[in-house]
Amino acid sequence: MEAVITVFAVLFVLLVVLGTYATVKAVTAAKRGVDRTIAQGRRTVEDHTLRAKSLTRPGPAGEIAQLRLTLRTSMRATQDALHAGPAEDASLKESLGLFERLSVHGRELDVVLKHLESEPDRATLTARLPELRTRTERITASADSLRWAARDRASRFAEDDLDALSSQIDIEAGALRHWTNATAQATAPWPEAPGTDEAAARRQTWPGEPEAQAITPPAARPAYPWQKKPRPESTT
Repeated sequence: MEAVITVFAVLFVLLVVLGTYATVKAVTAAKRGVDRTIAQGRRTVEDHTLRAKSLTRPGPAGEIAQLRLTLRTSMRATQDALHAGPAEDASLKESLGLFERLSVHGRELDVVLKHLESEPDRATLTARLPELRTRTERITASADSLRWAARDRASRFAEDDLDALSSQIDIEAGALRHWTNATAQATAPWPEAPGTDEAAARRQTWPGEPEAQAITPPAARPAYPWQKKPRPESTT
């Protein structure tokens, strides 16, 4: 009895542990999804704000907002393109490592630009714009190069796979049409029979062999009643 109680107790504990683990995993996944949604919403709002500032603020302040918007858009698009590739691709793994190093410079520049958005000194902004513009162009050019290389690589893989698939389909289509050759062989005309002259020429005639009788021998004459019977020959 005690053994049965122990078994049930162990099973109960296992069920409780499994239920707790499943609950924690579900809550963690849900929290991760919520955090991702919030982050995407925050980025969308910030991008719209930057776009509005670049259009409504004249001078250096508007250009600062435009530089930050260009930087964020390029870096995000490159990140999505690199992560969209196959995980087992060694070249993409190396590209992701390079992008992480580039992202460090991009985040530093984004922080600098964000602080300068509220800078009231127009002279300071005007003096720093050339250097900030050059840094933004260098980072976005590198990000764009990685992004387009990843897309070209994915496109090349797709073309190679399509070529291989087309070749396999052509082979399979030829195998499915095997009845075409069989039909051609079945409908081929039979060779013509040799003519009469040719057959006669092929018939062998041995020298000295009598030719076949073409006329039937004469039949016995019928006997009539008025004819005399032949007299038997004398034996004397």
